[in-house]
Amino acid sequence: MLNLYVAPSSASSRKARAWLKAHDISFRERNINSNPLNADEIKQILRLTENGSEDIISTRSKIFKKLDIDFDSLSLSKLVSLVVKYPDLIKRPIVFDDKRLEVGYNEEEIRRFLPRSIRETELKELESQLEA
Repeated sequence: MLNLYVAPSSASSRKARAWLKAHDISFRERNINSNPLNADEIKQILRLTENGSEDIISTRSKIFKKLDIDFDSLSLSKLVSLVVKYPDLIKRPIVFDDKRLEVGYNEEEIRRFLPRSIRETELKELESQLEA
Protein backbone atom coordinates (compact mmCIF):
# COMPACT_ATOMS: atom_id res chain seq x y z
CA MET A 1 0.00 0.00 0.00
CA LEU A 2 1.21 3.47 -0.86
CA ASN A 3 1.56 5.96 2.00
CA LEU A 4 1.28 9.71 1.69
CA TYR A 5 2.48 11.78 4.64
CA VAL A 6 1.40 15.39 4.34
CA ALA A 7 1.08 18.75 6.01
CA PRO A 8 -2.18 20.53 5.16
CA SER A 9 -0.39 23.86 4.70
CA SER A 10 2.04 22.38 2.17
CA ALA A 11 1.32 23.13 -1.51
CA SER A 12 3.54 20.20 -2.48
CA SER A 13 1.42 17.90 -0.31
CA ARG A 14 -1.73 19.05 -2.08
CA LYS A 15 -0.08 18.52 -5.49
CA ALA A 16 1.02 14.99 -4.57
CA ARG A 17 -2.48 14.09 -3.32
CA ALA A 18 -4.08 15.49 -6.49
CA TRP A 19 -1.61 13.62 -8.72
CA LEU A 20 -2.22 10.29 -6.98
CA LYS A 21 -5.99 10.76 -7.22
CA ALA A 22 -5.80 11.80 -10.89
CA HIS A 23 -3.92 8.58 -11.65
CA ASP A 24 -6.29 6.38 -9.62
CA ILE A 25 -3.55 5.25 -7.28
CA SER A 26 -4.89 4.18 -3.91
CA PHE A 27 -3.01 5.48 -0.88
CA ARG A 28 -3.24 6.00 2.85
CA GLU A 29 -2.92 9.63 3.83
CA ARG A 30 -1.60 10.86 7.13
CA ASN A 31 -1.33 14.40 8.40
CA ILE A 32 1.99 14.31 10.21
CA ASN A 33 1.30 17.61 11.93
CA SER A 34 -1.73 16.31 13.80
CA ASN A 35 -0.48 12.70 13.92
CA PRO A 36 3.34 12.91 14.24
CA LEU A 37 5.66 10.05 13.40
CA ASN A 38 7.14 7.87 16.10
CA ALA A 39 10.77 6.72 16.22
CA ASP A 40 10.11 3.41 14.42
CA GLU A 41 8.29 5.16 11.59
CA ILE A 42 11.13 7.64 11.15
CA LYS A 43 13.64 4.77 11.02
CA GLN A 44 11.47 3.02 8.41
CA ILE A 45 11.58 6.12 6.22
CA LEU A 46 15.32 6.56 6.75
CA ARG A 47 15.89 2.95 5.60
CA LEU A 48 14.33 3.88 2.24
CA THR A 49 16.49 6.99 1.68
CA GLU A 50 19.52 7.11 -0.54
CA ASN A 51 21.29 9.83 1.43
CA GLY A 52 19.98 9.34 4.96
CA SER A 53 18.81 12.37 6.88
CA GLU A 54 19.81 14.67 4.01
CA ASP A 55 16.82 13.33 2.04
CA ILE A 56 14.20 14.01 4.70
CA ILE A 57 15.40 16.97 6.79
CA SER A 58 14.04 20.35 5.73
CA THR A 59 17.01 22.68 5.94
CA ARG A 60 14.70 25.60 5.07
CA SER A 61 12.42 25.02 8.06
CA LYS A 62 12.40 27.56 10.87
CA ILE A 63 13.13 24.89 13.47
CA PHE A 64 16.19 23.67 11.54
CA LYS A 65 17.61 27.19 11.51
CA LYS A 66 16.71 27.76 15.15
CA LEU A 67 18.33 24.51 16.36
CA ASP A 68 21.57 25.25 14.48
CA ILE A 69 22.76 21.63 14.75
CA ASP A 70 25.18 19.77 12.52
CA PHE A 71 22.86 16.91 11.60
CA ASP A 72 25.70 15.00 9.93
CA SER A 73 27.44 14.62 13.28
CA LEU A 74 24.38 13.23 15.11
CA SER A 75 23.99 9.58 15.98
CA LEU A 76 20.96 7.85 14.53
CA SER A 77 19.21 7.75 17.89
CA LYS A 78 19.77 11.49 18.49
CA LEU A 79 18.58 12.33 14.98
CA VAL A 80 15.43 10.25 15.41
CA SER A 81 14.76 11.80 18.83
CA LEU A 82 15.04 15.30 17.36
CA VAL A 83 12.67 14.50 14.51
CA VAL A 84 10.16 12.99 16.95
CA LYS A 85 10.40 16.10 19.13
CA TYR A 86 10.31 18.55 16.17
CA PRO A 87 8.17 17.03 13.39
CA ASP A 88 8.51 20.23 11.33
CA LEU A 89 12.07 19.12 10.55
CA ILE A 90 10.65 16.63 8.05
CA LYS A 91 10.21 17.59 4.40
CA ARG A 92 6.72 17.04 3.03
CA PRO A 93 5.09 15.30 1.35
CA ILE A 94 6.57 11.87 1.81
CA VAL A 95 5.28 9.22 -0.58
CA PHE A 96 6.46 5.67 -0.03
CA ASP A 97 5.71 1.99 -0.18
CA ASP A 98 7.79 -1.00 0.93
CA LYS A 99 10.59 -0.32 -1.56
CA ARG A 100 10.39 3.23 -2.90
CA LEU A 101 10.47 6.69 -1.37
CA GLU A 102 9.75 10.12 -2.79
CA VAL A 103 10.24 13.20 -0.60
CA GLY A 104 8.73 16.44 -1.83
CA TYR A 105 6.69 16.67 -5.00
CA ASN A 106 8.35 16.12 -8.35
CA GLU A 107 6.00 15.09 -11.15
CA GLU A 108 8.66 13.11 -12.99
CA GLU A 109 9.87 11.25 -9.90
CA ILE A 110 6.40 10.45 -8.54
CA ARG A 111 5.63 8.57 -11.77
CA ARG A 112 7.63 5.64 -10.40
CA PHE A 113 4.57 4.83 -8.29
CA LEU A 114 2.49 4.20 -11.42
CA PRO A 115 1.97 0.50 -12.13
CA ARG A 116 4.57 -0.86 -14.56
CA SER A 117 1.92 -1.63 -17.19
CA ILE A 118 0.83 2.02 -17.32
CA ARG A 119 4.42 3.26 -17.50
CA GLU A 120 5.14 0.84 -20.37
CA THR A 121 2.02 1.95 -22.26
CA GLU A 122 2.94 5.62 -21.82
CA LEU A 123 6.48 4.92 -23.01
CA LYS A 124 5.21 3.18 -26.16
CA GLU A 125 2.89 6.12 -26.87
CA LEU A 126 5.75 8.55 -26.43
CA GLU A 127 8.02 6.50 -28.71
CA SER A 128 5.36 6.39 -31.44
CA GLN A 129 4.91 10.18 -31.19
CA LEU A 130 8.65 10.67 -31.56
CA GLU A 131 8.75 8.41 -34.64
CA ALA A 132 5.91 10.31 -36.33
